[in-house]
Amino acid sequence: MKKILLYNTLNRKKEEFKPLKSGELSFYYCGPTVYWTQHIGNLRGSVCADLVHRTFKYLNYEVSMVRNYTDVGHLVSDEDEGEDKIEKTAKKENVSPKEIADKYIKVYENDIAKINILEPRFKPRATEYISEMIDLVQVLVAKGYAYSSDLAIYFDISKFKNYTALSRQKIEKNKSGAGRGAISDQGKKNQQDFALWFFKAGEHKNALQFWASPFFSPLVESGFGFPGWHLECSAMIKSLLGNTIDIHMGGVEHVSVHHTNEIAQSEAANGVKLADYWIHNEHLLVNDGKMSKSQGTSYSLSEIEEKGFKVLALRFFFLQAHYRSKQNFTFEALKAAQKGLSNIENKIIKLGSKVGEVSDDFKKVFLKDLLDDFNLPKTLAILSEIFKSDLSNEDKLATILDFDKVWGLNFCNLLKRGEDKEKLSDEVDKIIKEREAARESKDFEKSDELRLKLEKMGYKVEDSLRGTVLKK
Repeated sequence: MKKILLYNTLNRKKEEFKPLKSGELSFYYCGPTVYWTQHIGNLRGSVCADLVHRTFKYLNYEVSMVRNYTDVGHLVSDEDEGEDKIEKTAKKENVSPKEIADKYIKVYENDIAKINILEPRFKPRATEYISEMIDLVQVLVAKGYAYSSDLAIYFDISKFKNYTALSRQKIEKNKSGAGRGAISDQGKKNQQDFALWFFKAGEHKNALQFWASPFFSPLVESGFGFPGWHLECSAMIKSLLGNTIDIHMGGVEHVSVHHTNEIAQSEAANGVKLADYWIHNEHLLVNDGKMSKSQGTSYSLSEIEEKGFKVLALRFFFLQAHYRSKQNFTFEALKAAQKGLSNIENKIIKLGSKVGEVSDDFKKVFLKDLLDDFNLPKTLAILSEIFKSDLSNEDKLATILDFDKVWGLNFCNLLKRGEDKEKLSDEVDKIIKEREAARESKDFEKSDELRLKLEKMGYKVEDSLRGTVLKK
């Protein structure tokens, strides 16, 4: 296997990737909370994860990837306060939470199919793993890492050593689960303790999604409640991939809260490391600012399409920035990306449709950049060198199509257009030869007829001492 270097957020440095099992990758990506249409910033994160997925497949790893859907328990505060995001939308649209989840999962899957993101092996919904979540909480309670209040079961961070190992925050500044109200109002022992299970009580007494549990609160019967957001990922990882996985990935915003809490509860319950490598993609900015619903800059993919842009132009735009770098979106930048992609596609079409051999020399350069923490922008720079090289057209095409297994720009779909161009060229050559033969035999009526045919095909015909000259 090739040597892969990746930046591990946990240790703040590039490290050589060493899989738990040779030739296999267990990979968890924090998927969307499905209460609205995901904006292009969310889609950039999904593309970043797709590039990791594609890289390992390109290297012939057997990839077991999980991308979850959060359909319960993610509160509007992103912490331990406020209404469930799914339920808030359900009430607004006057439908059930499941209908909201179904609707926006469908929108998301349609979007990621358009932008050519590979399917993961598993796509679990949080609501499908409630019993596994309850089992995990029971283990944490039994081990003394969790305690009960009237409103929730909380994880006691004071019992977990190195709680801030990932975030590296001072504990008093760590906002995980920190409520704006007094600690006593929530029944917490420590301000940073976070909820594992919310009872159907207090501000959640009207919750629309709830399940019976073995946990006790004097305010509800049968322990009715719902899981905390952080708990969900831990339960799905354990159920689908095991106690320890190779790579856990998500947005950089998850470092201080969500992923920090995942580590604490998983490792406390299972007694082993949750993930060997933590990867985080940076944010997409809009006009150098944060994406904002109120300012109308949380653009959806459909809005990009409505403005006349191709979806793969957006993917090409995303490829031009490293996943650990912020990227600034403007429509001018997207327009430039679309023009650049169109130029590349036209050059590929001109190569024809015959596929030769992949260039070993170019592949060495491609892999050097790709395996250095997934440096996709540098790999794209190889394209211009391939076009300028003395490789045959067949080998140029083979090399580009091979690299596109990682880029995911669907260059293979251009082969049909290349075939059409070859057929057109053969037909044009035939007409030119017929016309020149007609001119030599002074059959000017036939010559004019063939000239008109060429003009209808989009060519301007000029006669010279060298013969027929065509111009588009």
